[in-house]
Amino acid sequence: MKIDFSRLPTPCYIVDERLLVQNLERLKAVQDRTGCSILLAQKGFSMYSVYPLIGKYLRGVTSSSLFEARLGYEEMGGEVHIYAPAYIEEEFDEILKYSDHIVFNSFNEWRKYKAKVKNMRSKKIECGLRINPEYSEIETPLYDPCYNNSRLGVTLRNFKADELDGLDGLHFHTMCEQNSDTLLRTIKIVDEKFGGYIKNMKWLNFGGGHHITRPDYDIETLVRSISYFQDKYGVRVYLEPGEAVALNTGFLAAKVLDIVENGMKIAILDASAACHMPDVLEMPYRPNIIDAGKPGENEYTYRLGSHTCLAGDVIGDYSFRQPLKPGDRLIFCDMAHYTMVKNNTFNGIKLPAIALYNEEKGIRIIKSFGYEDFKSRL
Repeated sequence: MKIDFSRLPTPCYIVDERLLVQNLERLKAVQDRTGCSILLAQKGFSMYSVYPLIGKYLRGVTSSSLFEARLGYEEMGGEVHIYAPAYIEEEFDEILKYSDHIVFNSFNEWRKYKAKVKNMRSKKIECGLRINPEYSEIETPLYDPCYNNSRLGVTLRNFKADELDGLDGLHFHTMCEQNSDTLLRTIKIVDEKFGGYIKNMKWLNFGGGHHITRPDYDIETLVRSISYFQDKYGVRVYLEPGEAVALNTGFLAAKVLDIVENGMKIAILDASAACHMPDVLEMPYRPNIIDAGKPGENEYTYRLGSHTCLAGDVIGDYSFRQPLKPGDRLIFCDMAHYTMVKNNTFNGIKLPAIALYNEEKGIRIIKSFGYEDFKSRL
């Protein structure tokens, strides 16, 4: 059954639960085959209304802040992991309350908080250290954790073998939207540089960036990579995909407000790249639109832009079989991850509503936003 997008308000994100389940089943199959633990990276997808569903398949969440840790703890349960380049001292006691694993970015941070963690009476918290293998195949520096002078992780040159007492694991994150061939090359470098320390650990975290639910993803190479470390060192392996959980599961419904002309036809929408899909400008990337093509592919080509005052708030050029007119709806694809978690109210632009679809209940509006959501942030 197809979603009736005409029933949605605009702008509106909608996640198709059927597609989400397909992704979760693929991720769980990796867990079942290897014994690894896969966590939802909330920085990519934090739509907590589906956390009970995700929790049936994955082992928990990973967090980048106190608020994410609390959200995962309260809404999903399971394991709660956290990593940050540095922790805010005033927040750390509360972080202890919600977290099961805490990964530190430096030996300075480990020394600073070690006693607090170990003095916890209510539960055992496992601690890890993020390492930087100084190897990455990411081409965009903005997303490269191993770029020159990166602040993320400890390099081998700065590694302090005499300060590992009390640490349970090591963590590396070097990938972004990549296939498992990249992971295979990466783990060889990690093993070569840090294998002598991994053998004394309980676990090894492969971080995120694994595009496991992409149609062309090589699952077998991922399985071999996980098994390599588990068999060689007897460690538990964790993976922290965010994008792969929600990849191709969501849409953004937008409406055409006006058509203007300046060298070409320009459609002004009630959705914004800058406000509602920031990665379109930051990555950058060009989202697909249902029943639209590349410029010139169909008879009518338009540049799609927003109703904000930012001159560069342009989504891209698309072609359509029929002329666009005010009131027409456009449905952008793959709009679940890095949209809700990154959107903003620049210019006082309204945040998109959030909706969920499943076959049992149809379309449900989970949340709508208004003036108070804009005002309360200022």
